[in-house]
Amino acid sequence: MYQPNAYSTYAQNNVGIESPQKLIEMLYEGVLRFNTQAKRAIRDNDIEKRTYWINRSNAIFIELLNSLDHTQGDVAHYLNGLYTYQLHLMSQANVHNSETHLDQVNQVIKGLLEAWRDETHVEQ
Repeated sequence: MYQPNAYSTYAQNNVGIESPQKLIEMLYEGVLRFNTQAKRAIRDNDIEKRTYWINRSNAIFIELLNSLDHTQGDVAHYLNGLYTYQLHLMSQANVHNSETHLDQVNQVIKGLLEAWRDETHVEQ
């Protein structure tokens, strides 16, 4: 069965999106939402839901990795390493049933989201 990637899913569900910049913001927000659900599943000791929500966040990180344009300089290379490390932390959260790892990812994503919003407001 065909499974659309995270970017395509958001694009299909939000036809009126103004820009690709808004999609990146939505992807970051999606990670935060999904990780909140994963933390709830950890507290409830619900392995199936924990894995489901972590996999949703992982799909977003994979899409973010795939969307990087490495011809645009050092930022893409930095983000490649950062996103890859977040995938590692997500894996650790799943294996160790760890809210702490999810909190670490959330802290990074909140920082990226804030910087992204600041940058997109400057450009407008």
